Amino acid sequence: MITVLETSRVPPPPGGATELRQPLAFLDYLWLHFHPVRHLLFYDYPSCSKAYFMNTLVPKLKESLSLTLNHYLPVAGNLLYPLHTDQKKPFLRYLAGDSVSVTIAESSMKFDELTANHPQDADQFYDFVPQMLPPVGDDPEYKIVPVFSLQVTLFPDRGICLGISNHHCLGDASAIVGFMKAFAAINKFGRNEESWPVFDRGVIQDTQGIDTVFWKEMKQIPFHPSSSFPVPTNRVRATFILGQDDINKLKKTASRVDRASSFVVATSYIWSCLAKSAGKEVESEMFIFSADARPLIKPPALANYFGNCLFGAVAIIEQKKLVGDEGFLIAASAIAEEIKYLVNNTEEFINDAKNWLTSMDKFRGMKASQLAVSGSPKFDWCGTDFGWGKVRKVEVVSMDGEEYSMSLSKCMEWHCQGGLEVGLSLPRERMNAFQLIFAEGLRPQMCDD
Repeated sequence: MITVLETSRVPPPPGGATELRQPLAFLDYLWLHFHPVRHLLFYDYPSCSKAYFMNTLVPKLKESLSLTLNHYLPVAGNLLYPLHTDQKKPFLRYLAGDSVSVTIAESSMKFDELTANHPQDADQFYDFVPQMLPPVGDDPEYKIVPVFSLQVTLFPDRGICLGISNHHCLGDASAIVGFMKAFAAINKFGRNEESWPVFDRGVIQDTQGIDTVFWKEMKQIPFHPSSSFPVPTNRVRATFILGQDDINKLKKTASRVDRASSFVVATSYIWSCLAKSAGKEVESEMFIFSADARPLIKPPALANYFGNCLFGAVAIIEQKKLVGDEGFLIAASAIAEEIKYLVNNTEEFINDAKNWLTSMDKFRGMKASQLAVSGSPKFDWCGTDFGWGKVRKVEVVSMDGEEYSMSLSKCMEWHCQGGLEVGLSLPRERMNAFQLIFAEGLRPQMCDD
């Protein structure tokens, strides 16, 4: 099914910085024990033969990656996690000679089948995901953990898949998409027209010593960075399209909900449909999402800040209400209220940061089903054009490692301008039930006056 053609390491160009140490901000500590984030970007490239791929495309990609790393040194570096957690804190470090692991592969699988929207076996996508390398080196004080890896897979005369794995403490979706866009621009044009990243952790002001509070809690959890895949997943993956007309109809239905944005109505609709497909009773349904805090903090962080800058929010609804006739509206109101609070009470939210982790503990004890959202239409993977055209399909493979999660992005299909793509990973029986409920709910009667 897949043949590995080459494995290599790509460093930044010689002559640059010899060392860069990057402390973790308190918003980074929250992700220390999170599983690797894994994305697949599929590109149509019907004219790409194996010979062209190996002799021209791959060498150019490696050169472009090296040039990009010169401005993104932490991507080539490692997370250093202290062996004696009472004495030291973790940090990101780049040393001259550090590099990114790159795997080059070829697949005989059917490209058009893999990039289709219908339910498919989730396990097959792991062929295209690069392994996060296990801890490396021999250091008496730190466990040294690589934070980024890349795989490029050719489907001869049909397409290419870029697989990305990264440790979440390296950066959030905004940061990783920014890196990939710069990489793509250098590969296509030989230069990056956008602003280079800002790494200064001082951007995230911490006058209360929140990082110390978070580290005190996080170091109680054994640090076991995962390099394996959660297979067999016993799941299928599928993509659902909410076109612009669908979103407008949902907004009309939710017209009395304040701040009924595309994000609010799309996630509310998926949440209510998923709850109805459960087939088992729980007390509550929980929806977990993040908001980009760069424009919210004081002073605002630049859009090109590279790190984690996310505020989390949780909406909770009794299951019997969410699965009822008014479930969609109740969900929309709950999510919109959480967003409204984050926007209007940012200072209060940050001032309460020391209590975030204890607040999370109360959720763990609830008898609730959880749905988390990964990604946002604001983080546009479509802009990662390496010279082969826009991305045809994005798969957030790391969703398989969570109870239930959905990905959300701009619609990639040409006939769906202004729409959204929703990715789900579910057991097959649950997916079949969800499909029927999703389609039924978008029939005209739902949105009629």
